[in-house]
Amino acid sequence: MSKHVRVRFAPSPTGPLHIGGLRTALFNYLFAKKNSGDFIVRIEDTDQKRYVEGSEKHIIGSLEWCGLMIDEGPYRQSERNELYNEKINELISLGHAYYAFDSKEELEKLRLSYEKKGETFIYGYKNRLALKNSLSLKKEETESLIGQGKDYVIRFKNLGKGEVVCFDSLRGKVVFPINTLDDKVLYKSDGTPTYHFANVVDDFEMKISHVIRGEEWLPSLGLHWLLYDSFGWDKPKFVHLPLILKPQGKGKLSKRDGEKFGFPVYPIKWVSNKNEMPGYKEFGFLPDALVNFLALLGWNPGTEKELFSMEDLIRSFSIKGLNNSGARFDPEKTIWFNQQHIRLLENGFLEQQLVDVLEKKGILFDKKKIPVVISLIRPRLDLMTKIYSASKCFFVRPSGYDKKGISKVADASSLGVLRDLAVIFQNSSAFILSNLKSDIHEYSKKNSLNFGKVLGLIRLSLVGELSGADLFEIIGFLEKEEAVKRIETLADYLTK
Repeated sequence: MSKHVRVRFAPSPTGPLHIGGLRTALFNYLFAKKNSGDFIVRIEDTDQKRYVEGSEKHIIGSLEWCGLMIDEGPYRQSERNELYNEKINELISLGHAYYAFDSKEELEKLRLSYEKKGETFIYGYKNRLALKNSLSLKKEETESLIGQGKDYVIRFKNLGKGEVVCFDSLRGKVVFPINTLDDKVLYKSDGTPTYHFANVVDDFEMKISHVIRGEEWLPSLGLHWLLYDSFGWDKPKFVHLPLILKPQGKGKLSKRDGEKFGFPVYPIKWVSNKNEMPGYKEFGFLPDALVNFLALLGWNPGTEKELFSMEDLIRSFSIKGLNNSGARFDPEKTIWFNQQHIRLLENGFLEQQLVDVLEKKGILFDKKKIPVVISLIRPRLDLMTKIYSASKCFFVRPSGYDKKGISKVADASSLGVLRDLAVIFQNSSAFILSNLKSDIHEYSKKNSLNFGKVLGLIRLSLVGELSGADLFEIIGFLEKEEAVKRIETLADYLTK
């Protein structure tokens, strides 16, 4: 690739970073790193009315947590007004932009009159000379209005006929009939640029080689293309990414979907107006797992491989592998990815996580046994937030019992069974687990008991519920005395 690759992620600070935005950032990052290029972040804050406090911090924090290291930025458009002023004056001098003095009330009246005729009002080549602007007014009138401090906007002078033929690297040729494009406002009456103008100017000035953004910006491509042509600038290559769809497969994934189905939609927690919405980090996801999942949501590596590190993704990524249709979001799949990445973690990392939790809770433990616990819980651990609940039984006796578990394995005979089991455990002199299992099986058979239910009673007494690590591994860890005490405790509970 002859041209040095420079890509940008350009979010607006109007709220927290959604995972759809994070995926856009990720694809930009992967493309840049694959091609030894630069990943730039630009905060597009031209619309100060929609600015939300804390947004930029959340955006940058999310990128950093996911390992998307920024090469340049963050730049802020609110700090670049001198550049935009220079470029809008240049565009006016080239004859591709003009001053418009029409009031909001006047334009609204026109829109209503068009609606009554069943038509749509478009401010453009067909009617601009009948409206109040520097194209219809004499130069002296225009200068007088500006001198009087009359409110005005600056509009793009659209050619009005023909087609603008654009190219998207993912979708191919994209054609816009020019007569459907209005004379877009490039500068607002408050003296600040609109998104469209600042976006194009910044991409050119920052030497952006590839614009990789969401498909919601595809309708704007025609205007942006014309702006490049008006300045006589070389265009970047455009890639418009398909949407992330709702779990049901229809419509764009939204914050409400997360609230409805109980999964996060932000990378890290978002705090606003004293309300806190946890993100993937707080739910117990690893950043590598989230990145892995999002990369495969709209991109195909061309192989059956599913588990990728960031380094793997960088090596494998290509624009050719991007899908041109929306990808359905699957909350269960994110958990599967997280479970797989937890299995890839270094033992020492998980051990320290468990030690930190136990110390925070003030629970006494033998540090030498921590590696054993991690080896037992790791295969079933799907969220890092579950590391304590998955290992609790190794350190703390159950303080209560799962009601569903009791209803499933306990009956009128359970009290007697538990007392018999306590004796079997107590009489197992060497406490060899294989012998103990054989003794329990023989006892169950002799008394016509369901072996699975008997094991369920033992698990309930030791863990407090019917899930967890291998039962006999738990028994071996706890050892005879503690196991017997827990069995007797459940027996006492059932007598109440």
